[in-house]
Amino acid sequence: MAGHQTPIGGLAYYISPPQSLYDIQKDPIHALIYTVFVLGSCAFFSRIWIDISGSSSRDVARQFIDNDLIIVGHHRDSSIVKELDRYIPTAAAFGGVCIGALSIVADFLGAIGSGTGILLAVTIISQYFEQIAKEREGANDPFIR
Repeated sequence: MAGHQTPIGGLAYYISPPQSLYDIQKDPIHALIYTVFVLGSCAFFSRIWIDISGSSSRDVARQFIDNDLIIVGHHRDSSIVKELDRYIPTAAAFGGVCIGALSIVADFLGAIGSGTGILLAVTIISQYFEQIAKEREGANDPFIR
């Protein structure tokens, strides 16, 4: 097979997806290490992304205060942040794990392209739909002209 290179050992071998279901059966340790690596990486980067993108607990608490929203029983900024810290990082990590799982399943089943490529395509299409929905919402708002 010209032009297709596959690692046969070392770190590159273990963090690359198995090529077929037979390869998973033949070397389950490779599949397990790959799965743990992808799921861990996706969870880690999802947690980092919420801090960078302005979706952290502190940022959401600030948005609550700016919009005069409260969480019942939590009136101080630090109390709201502490309450949001119970949910936001966990939700971000779980979302990352779900996305990683989709990518892994696509890789294991031999989908056209790689699982990562499919993940990127779905993410880009989703962002376009969100942008179109926001533009339509703004066009229908009588206060925005």
